[in-house]
Amino acid sequence: MKILVTGTAGFIGFYTALKLLKQGHTVVGLDSVNDYYDVNLKYGRLQESGIKQSSIEYGADVQSELHSGYSFIQLKLEDKPALDALFEQEQFDAVCNLAAQAGVRYSLENPNAYIDSNIVGFMNVLEACRHNGVKNLSYASSSSVYGLNEQMPFSTLHSVNHPVSLYAATKKSNELIAHTYAHLYGIQCTGLRFFTVYGPWGRPDMAPFIFTKAALNGDTIKVFNNGKMKRDFTYIDDIVEGVVRVIENPCKANSEWNATQPEPS
Repeated sequence: MKILVTGTAGFIGFYTALKLLKQGHTVVGLDSVNDYYDVNLKYGRLQESGIKQSSIEYGADVQSELHSGYSFIQLKLEDKPALDALFEQEQFDAVCNLAAQAGVRYSLENPNAYIDSNIVGFMNVLEACRHNGVKNLSYASSSSVYGLNEQMPFSTLHSVNHPVSLYAATKKSNELIAHTYAHLYGIQCTGLRFFTVYGPWGRPDMAPFIFTKAALNGDTIKVFNNGKMKRDFTYIDDIVEGVVRVIENPCKANSEWNATQPEPS
């Protein structure tokens, strides 16, 4: 398949693109390369996949020097005209939308970034899929959607109507909007609720890197809730295996799926 993977300068998107290439697919990578964290890490990931930083120019297609089936374009999901043109030109078989403004605490500082990327940008992806016949869409949701839910272990059948951050609210919105497009237009949508992914090339704003850096520097490690908490982490290879399986085996459209599944409590 020819697959658009958004967020390929990001942690999960970078590995997903490489895995899809290994599986024999053609991949077009997309990323805005914003400065939420050190852009040198993002450019380093792209370099690792054969995309030279010196070749990157907004809106221009860059061919990988290491993978003949991989090209990259720097683009914002909010840039609807450019995104529509890309979809029309490439005629993708599948889309995996992993681009998003991430981070719970940062949503308190810059809420508009979450609306622009996670709501407006995601809507643009859905519309581009709709108008270009793309029926296979997977996208990143988040474990944050569980919010105030206290039922353990978490289940996809649990209610997620009580998010406690704007980031979580945007991801819950993605799930609702995708469900609507699946019902109206037959797009086979799968939302993936990631639980704190870690591994090489990981995000520096995540606990493993923050704690390790503090320990190496002899700094105090900042903990929350007096340290009285637990957290599930998922290794990057396991996440990517799941993402690729979803892309290669898309679910039924939600209108069909709902006919055989119980309503969430």
